Amino acid sequence: MIQFKRSADLWQWLESEKKKGKTIGFVPTMGALHDGHIQLIEACRSGSNLSVCSIFVNPSQFNDRRDFEKYPVSIETDIEMLVKAGTDGVFLPTVPEIYPEGDRNLEAYDLGRLETILEGRFRPGHFQGVCQVMSRLLNVVKPDHLFMGQKDYQQCLVVKRLIGLLGIPVRFHTIPTVREPDGLALSSRNRRLTADQRKKAVAISQALNLIRENLASGDTDPVLRLAQEKLDAADFRTDYVTVARAPDLEPIQNWDGKEKAVALIAAFQGEVRLIDNILIN
Repeated sequence: MIQFKRSADLWQWLESEKKKGKTIGFVPTMGALHDGHIQLIEACRSGSNLSVCSIFVNPSQFNDRRDFEKYPVSIETDIEMLVKAGTDGVFLPTVPEIYPEGDRNLEAYDLGRLETILEGRFRPGHFQGVCQVMSRLLNVVKPDHLFMGQKDYQQCLVVKRLIGLLGIPVRFHTIPTVREPDGLALSSRNRRLTADQRKKAVAISQALNLIRENLASGDTDPVLRLAQEKLDAADFRTDYVTVARAPDLEPIQNWDGKEKAVALIAAFQGEVRLIDNILIN
């Protein structure tokens, strides 16, 4: 695996490989890798000739600076995992490499309602930060295929919108969420949970399964109340628990039993904020 710290060096290598007819697959990450990320790498390797992963903790997408400072960093372990997974190249830029003029007062993107609901509501500015870093990474890598995880469902929709806004010729792939045996979605944030909090955290996936198994055509409020009770019993502090339209995350008050939907939860276990979702129908 080749390591790159400078955009110019990565771009030059990728351009030479493209001239050989190779297709490029890209997995953007913020490090603290786990098996979910490795599933993305495996999908990337099977769907393209060259697999590229980036590790960059993006300051512009943290609306709470304390969250940025607490984000786990395990670069040596991450590199070992990427090598074992057969990754061809890894991009390890510094903040000045990505934002040579600083990471404040950056460009803004028209994300529509996606920026004001769910994660957009509770993390103002977050998705602008996601777009700011993704536009730069995609401009350097210029991948043929982009791989991201379903756990960050709203982020996937945002990045798809960014790709459309910028007219980037890349095929987007959403890879299913990888879970622990008890159902908890793999997340870098899980490392910050205490042993007791980790036991309680599984209530998020249990609440989502409860929604999927009990949602019927008609008013969605009764099943959402049951899910909220499940979270309350596990000492979660909930930002949202909802059912929304799968294509655009518009909330569903009355479900027709046929429309493609997604159940989403964001909640705090102690000081650790966890998100998860599950597709319905």
